[in-house]
Amino acid sequence: MLVTLEGLDGSGKTTVWEALHDTYPDATFTREPTESWYGEAVDRAIADGDADPLAELFLFIADHADHLSRVVRPALADGDLVISDRYSDSRYAYQGATLEGEVKRPMEYIRGVHQPFTYPPDVTIYLDVDPRTAMQRSGATNKFEQSKYLTQVRQNYEQLMEWQPERFVRIDATQSPEGVLDDVEDVFERILDGE
Repeated sequence: MLVTLEGLDGSGKTTVWEALHDTYPDATFTREPTESWYGEAVDRAIADGDADPLAELFLFIADHADHLSRVVRPALADGDLVISDRYSDSRYAYQGATLEGEVKRPMEYIRGVHQPFTYPPDVTIYLDVDPRTAMQRSGATNKFEQSKYLTQVRQNYEQLMEWQPERFVRIDATQSPEGVLDDVEDVFERILDGE
């Protein structure tokens, strides 16, 4: 089973992902961007305020393709629980906002590029936080952490949840870290029990 953690920067995804290591020590924990050279190229693009948005998208896609072949598919083939801090929905939401005005219907375009090769998550836990709180928590350190941009990203996540409500579970990420983790662990218990 593939479970992904999604949300705005500052929503607490990585904190939850790290805490889940103790609860599910046998799971395969992974993230995007990865630590491969593809992921390093993505990080460089994120740091470059002048990176071409379409070129940047394809760096993310290359990283995702490598991630699938090297980590996700082998772990799933072994019957592992795979827990990923960010996955394809981050691209749909974030690069969908980045490409606004660059290509027609950017989220649909990006989803269409992924469709032939990606492995869709079984469950996506969306840690919901407003853009202002996200900025305060993350420190607004890069181009993806600005208020107007994050507002569009959040709208894109809302659209994704509307398209696939059966896959997403929304968690209120404005509560305490302990409360968020309790809610996430409840979700994991339910899905692993087959509910």
